[in-house]
Amino acid sequence: MSVIETVEQLEAIYGVTNDASTVKVADHVTPLYRIFIEKAPFAALATIGPEGIDCSPRGDLPGFVRIHDPKTLMLPDRRGNNRVDSLRNIVRDPRVSLMFLIPGSGNAIRANGRAHLSVDSELLDSFKVDGKAPRSVMVMAVDEIYFQCARAIVRSDLWNPDKRIDPRTLPTPGQILAEMSENKVGGEEYDRIWPARAAATMW
Repeated sequence: MSVIETVEQLEAIYGVTNDASTVKVADHVTPLYRIFIEKAPFAALATIGPEGIDCSPRGDLPGFVRIHDPKTLMLPDRRGNNRVDSLRNIVRDPRVSLMFLIPGSGNAIRANGRAHLSVDSELLDSFKVDGKAPRSVMVMAVDEIYFQCARAIVRSDLWNPDKRIDPRTLPTPGQILAEMSENKVGGEEYDRIWPARAAATMW
C-alpha cells in the first residue's frame, strides 16, 4: 500500500489551491458569514484533548450560537448526558472548531479558534430558554472562518426528503445499550420513556 508521508507528496497529487479556496477565509465574522450563523440550528463542535479528538453535535433554536462581536462566538451548553467530553477537552486544550449546517443550504460554514468556558451568572442568564440557563457557555475567539463548498452535501443529497431513512430500520439507543451492557442497561423500556424524558429536560 502506498502511503503519503510528506506535504510535498500530497501537493504533487492535488495541485495548487485556487483563489476561491483562499479568498473566502476571514479572521472574523463578516456580515455575510453572520447571516449563516444566525440562521443555523445545528453545528458540530470539534475539540482536542490528551486522549485524542472529539466531535460533538450541537443543536438549538436558529441563531443559538451568539455573535458577541466579529471576533467572538458564544455557545451555551444545553442539557445532555453529562459526559462533558468537549468541555473537558476545552479546559485542557483551547483549540476548537465549529461547522454550521442549515437545512436546505448546500454550504457549510467553518470557524476555527480558541475557547474558554464561562460560568458568569449574567452571561448564563442571558441564554435562558423556558426559564432554564445553561450550566456553562463556551466563549470562542475566532481565528478563521470560511464556507465549505456544497459538493459534499450535494453528493450526499442530505436535504432530500425522499432520501430519508426510516428510523425503524436502524438500531435504537435502547438496543445498543442493552447489547453493550449485557442487558443491564437500556432495552425497550429505555426507548419507550426516552421521548418524554427528553422533552422534559430539553433545556
